[in-house]
Amino acid sequence: MKNILLIGGSTGIGFQIAELLNKNNKIIVASRSKGDLDTDQVTHLEFDVLKDDISKLDLPDQLDGLVYCPGSIDLKPFKMIKPESFEKEMQLNFFGLVRSVQGLLDKLKKSDQASLVFFSTVAVKVGMPFHTNVAAAKGAIEGFAKSLAAEYAPGFRVNVIAPSLTDTPLAEKLLSNDDKRERMNNRHPLKRVGEAKDIANLAAFLLSDNSSWITGQVLGVDGGLSTINSN
Repeated sequence: MKNILLIGGSTGIGFQIAELLNKNNKIIVASRSKGDLDTDQVTHLEFDVLKDDISKLDLPDQLDGLVYCPGSIDLKPFKMIKPESFEKEMQLNFFGLVRSVQGLLDKLKKSDQASLVFFSTVAVKVGMPFHTNVAAAKGAIEGFAKSLAAEYAPGFRVNVIAPSLTDTPLAEKLLSNDDKRERMNNRHPLKRVGEAKDIANLAAFLLSDNSSWITGQVLGVDGGLSTINSN
């Protein structure tokens, strides 16, 4: 049984990952609230990635898996985005991740081969209007992950999942009526937006021993949007 820590995993994709893995692993979720979690099945620890020190949490001595879930969707024209908004995105998406990994290094090193899973966005690979702040922050994650994977191989495996729009509470405004949903569905070659389980299935695979020869990768789960033109 592996010890797997999800940071920010009480709703959406993180919640689905916890649901998939909790039968055969010890799952700890560190987030601001327990959200939809069944705390009889998983351990929840109150934690704010922007304020709290992760090294102070009551965690197992050994961690075999780490998933960093915090993110945001704040799409605006570049001319309307203040520099403070870029800093906010970087703090949540990137610097929070860096602080978390550094605070957990000793516990991750005790695993035979820890698996770390981070999240990017299809907008890093495919330039999209109104995504300058989120794409900048997520692009930093991709570069960080590849360098981290190289530095800590073979002790750690580090991979990044880059989804397209996924039906989670975070995307509620973009999918708030049937017309919006249809437009978003039709942007993708597979003609639907993602579901949280689509992303969680890949994360569960990357956390398992079945992916033991995969590291340093950015894996698109995006309905074909980043690689296919079906029009």
